[in-house]
Amino acid sequence: MRIGNDRRGDEFEINVIPLIDVLLTLLMFFVLTSTFIQHSRMQVTLPQASTPDRDLDTQALTIMIDRDGRFYVGSDEVMGEGIEALKQTIARNAGDDRARPVTIRADAMTPNQNVVTAMDALGQLGFTRLSIATTPSKPGNGR
Repeated sequence: MRIGNDRRGDEFEINVIPLIDVLLTLLMFFVLTSTFIQHSRMQVTLPQASTPDRDLDTQALTIMIDRDGRFYVGSDEVMGEGIEALKQTIARNAGDDRARPVTIRADAMTPNQNVVTAMDALGQLGFTRLSIATTPSKPGNGR
């Protein structure tokens, strides 16, 4: 007969390592399968026009120009200076589809030369369907 409590009961223990493995696997799955589209990370103040927006069925290639003159093709910033760096980035994003429509979204305060540079690069690459994005003018604005 035992009188003392010299035997410890079975200690209950939760093994968290398999739980961490499952959580990290799920985290990796969701990070790798999600898409990160950042079309609106750069705020551009568009010039105004009186024509309404039109919806295009084809996904247009977007070239954005900020007020400091930096170019963005899609969501990629153009690294380097000059028209050649811009042409390389456009060609990389557009592939071989030269019939694809292109929308130039330039800030209202950007110099006109930057818009002309973008149009020149697109023309040299063979793009012919160009449009410039604007915001609708307010009625009674007098413009």
